[in-house]
Amino acid sequence: MTALNEAYPAARTQDELSRNLAAVRARIDAAARRAGRDPAEVRLLPVSKTVELERIRLAYAAGCREFGENKVQEAEIKSSALAELPALRWSVIGHLQTNKARQVAAFASEFQALDSLRVAEALDRRLQAAGRALDVFVQVNSSGEASKYGLEPAAVPAFIRELPAFHSLRVRGFMTLALLSPDAAKVRGCFVLLRGLRDRLRQDAPAGVELQELSMGMSGDYEIAVEEGATVVRVGQAIFGSRALPDSHYWPTGPNTQEHPA
Repeated sequence: MTALNEAYPAARTQDELSRNLAAVRARIDAAARRAGRDPAEVRLLPVSKTVELERIRLAYAAGCREFGENKVQEAEIKSSALAELPALRWSVIGHLQTNKARQVAAFASEFQALDSLRVAEALDRRLQAAGRALDVFVQVNSSGEASKYGLEPAAVPAFIRELPAFHSLRVRGFMTLALLSPDAAKVRGCFVLLRGLRDRLRQDAPAGVELQELSMGMSGDYEIAVEEGATVVRVGQAIFGSRALPDSHYWPTGPNTQEHPA
């Protein structure tokens, strides 16, 4: 099983990236089979935050066709610089301020951190103007930590009921960041909570709202997430290598600082 605090050597060639991708997918497959699941149910989202363009191109050559980014500006720059690559998709997985909705509406295929109606309205308005739609995941704070973004679980049902008003948002499911802990049981509990919430709410989901997807699990805990029902895992360091700077550099700072490795 993936170590929760593992260090990962940098992958700098296409062969090294291919080997890492194969190793991650093999672990996903094994975890799915342990849980009696079809491995094909799990989508691997490579997280390329801070990864330079040259290595993203190598990852593309190794078979990656989508990448996840935390910061909108970084994602927008990369999207523009790599626009010539066919069928390349970008997923924004970090907290979004309303003043960045225009950029996300212009280039992203997916947004995994929806946790406010103000952001939903801003995205919907920009998307309608652009004639586009966007897959979105509702972010839930499954760990109960004040340092994390996301809706409290008790607030999710009412939030979901409001989302059909935003016609350009295609609601696919939920996203969470588990507790960053060496205690696998505590980490697993976050994933169990989100799966249970999804299972309850999808029975009476509003028309047009799909609650099938569970985006949960990162480099240190994605196997646990797959065992507990993840349909998307967001993996960066296990593919590209450990980052040179602490996670506090990549996540928003201040009262809602999130420090969690992808």
